[in-house]
Amino acid sequence: MAEDGEIFWFSPTERGLIPLDERFHIPKGLRRSLSKRPFEIRWNTAFREVMAGCANREETWIDEAITESYCDLHDLGFAHSVECWDEEGLQGGLYGIRIGRAFFGESMFSRKTDASKIALVKLVDWLREEEVELLDTQWMTEHLRQFGGYEVPREVYQLLLKEALAGV
Repeated sequence: MAEDGEIFWFSPTERGLIPLDERFHIPKGLRRSLSKRPFEIRWNTAFREVMAGCANREETWIDEAITESYCDLHDLGFAHSVECWDEEGLQGGLYGIRIGRAFFGESMFSRKTDASKIALVKLVDWLREEEVELLDTQWMTEHLRQFGGYEVPREVYQLLLKEALAGV
């Protein structure tokens, strides 16, 4: 996270995770929305714009230093965005970092109903195909709990992370 142009690392005592197995839950209303295919899903075509969408809120930790750092990671192939587009443009999405079999979700935003949620569902589909083991959300929110999100103690998280990064 960034504060006054300086980047800090945080390690919460309870770490938020989203399951990538059958525990991942898609709420009924979102299932209906997905069946209508309201958005075209794109990957990595508007990374900086996704970050700007995520930063566009009253309080944000995404400043210029974070944006430039993550855009550099994107250029190196580590940072990725999932984007929801329609005829009016970019309507939502998310971004994060992939290292080995771990994905670190950083932030998401939505300009239209369900856009960020649909991006998350598509991310989970891709992570499953890629045999990723860990979807780290850092913090747990009620928004993420509806998908089966849960928390683990730091010590458990560190073991899961070590397994997901083995061989990197």
